[in-house]
Amino acid sequence: MAADEPIALHWWKAVPNFGDAISAMVVAHVSGRPVTHVAAGKADLFAIGSIIQVARRAHQEARADGVKPWIWGSGMLAPVNRDFLPHVQIAAVRGPISAALLQIETDSFGDPGLLISEVITDVPERSDRIGIVPHHTLVDDAALAGLLSDDPRYLLIDPRGDASDVCRQIASCAHVFASSLHGLIVADAYGVPNTWVAPTGQGHLKYHDYAAGVGRSLIAPVVMGDIAGFDRASAQPPQAYAQGIARARAALKTTFPAPLRAAPHMASA
Repeated sequence: MAADEPIALHWWKAVPNFGDAISAMVVAHVSGRPVTHVAAGKADLFAIGSIIQVARRAHQEARADGVKPWIWGSGMLAPVNRDFLPHVQIAAVRGPISAALLQIETDSFGDPGLLISEVITDVPERSDRIGIVPHHTLVDDAALAGLLSDDPRYLLIDPRGDASDVCRQIASCAHVFASSLHGLIVADAYGVPNTWVAPTGQGHLKYHDYAAGVGRSLIAPVVMGDIAGFDRASAQPPQAYAQGIARARAALKTTFPAPLRAAPHMASA
């Protein structure tokens, strides 16, 4: 692959979801190259998302073109068979749970979503609004609708919206409640206190995996109906695990695959 060609990146896009869409932004920022979306079987790189199982399905056998795609900061929803590992290259995974399940010896963890604050820098000033970022399957949840109608302080941040706008909305909040994993991660990236809300049908592995990678205490989620009475002051602020976030950011930059970076003259052009 020529150094001036777009990186063939796979991210999940079956339903609009900002957490997956920011993958292209972050990869372009770190690599210094343009990015294009491709099917999993044709990817050079897997990055943001719980998509290790997607990589596994697409690469159980070696590719005819000899390419071994990279995995950089990806995670998983559930344990996967390790039969695909000879056919991919792993630069980093989301967290130590992913590494343990894949039986990979590494101390480089991090979700690339933590780098979004370096990509989208023109964010509004912090307000007193309380953002709620539901998983895309929960946007129409009845309990959420009731909460929003009862108190004007709450701001629905629809994860299906424009990815840049969603990130700016999160950055502008005083506190964020999120069942969307990347609602939590983007809030962490901008230093916004945030609280995990119970997901539906997602399991908890991906949340604990991310949290373990940055040293965050994330034990159990609150349910949507308890948000109104939740003591936000009791939430662990991102500043408490800022060292873990900084460590993850540094690891992501260090481990980004060198063959996928722009040539020095291109990066400075």
